[in-house]
Amino acid sequence: MTTRPTSPASAASPASSASPAAPLARTVLGSGPGLLLAHGAGGSARDNWGPLLEDLAARRTVVAPDFPGSGDSPAEPGELSLDDLADRLVAAADATGLDTFDLAGYSLGAAVAVRAVTRHPGRVRSLLLLSGVAGGSQRFRLLVDQASALAGHPELMADQMLTVVFGRTWVDALPAEQLAELRTALAAAPLPAGFHAQFDLAARADVRAELARVGVPTLVVSTTEDGLVVPEQHRALAEGIPGARLVELTAGHLPMVERLPELRELLLGFLAEHPAHPAAV
Repeated sequence: MTTRPTSPASAASPASSASPAAPLARTVLGSGPGLLLAHGAGGSARDNWGPLLEDLAARRTVVAPDFPGSGDSPAEPGELSLDDLADRLVAAADATGLDTFDLAGYSLGAAVAVRAVTRHPGRVRSLLLLSGVAGGSQRFRLLVDQASALAGHPELMADQMLTVVFGRTWVDALPAEQLAELRTALAAAPLPAGFHAQFDLAARADVRAELARVGVPTLVVSTTEDGLVVPEQHRALAEGIPGARLVELTAGHLPMVERLPELRELLLGFLAEHPAHPAAV
């Protein structure tokens, strides 16, 4: 189900003195210990995590918020910030009644997840970072600017996705007819209202200086054919977080499309390594 917290006060963070922001829409599934999911720029909770939600919810209370301008969360004026998204991510867990939780972040969501760990110590039990943004890449800034410029040209945007976002091995293996159908489908897909703001934040985000303060068991999944958030970014996360483990998948930036069975096995295996008593709900 997709729900919204009924009280805006629930979004207030103990780590911030700013006025409470509007609660994020969130998908809540399953039962047991909490698992909080952070999606990537230009996606939504169900776009990015949807193929995995059923399996994850069989073992956890899954809370998957939509960032502003994605899914059921309306777009908001002004720039997004990592601090605000991290606080509102944790507020979604609060609103679901979760005291502690495992946390998985994809792409931009990985940077948000790191910030959530460092701003809310003691809340996160374990951390999984998938195709994650670490920060400091001028090339990524240029790709984001290019994507923004292509937003009004859907066919060119589709080509950028097929050559930069998807992995070359996966694309080259597609039959010509299937590739043409995928290109048409990508060109026809509407961009979320938060597309520009979310990608702008992804290009500005930089969590490298705080990685050493992440003190929870961490798995970093690197997609080795990722042309958008390149593997050097993933390795920077793994090398900066004490004791983090790095696992590589031969895939582009969308492993939930290209390598779903292997990704499912990695996520479920990592969660099984870190069992937790169910949080109070």
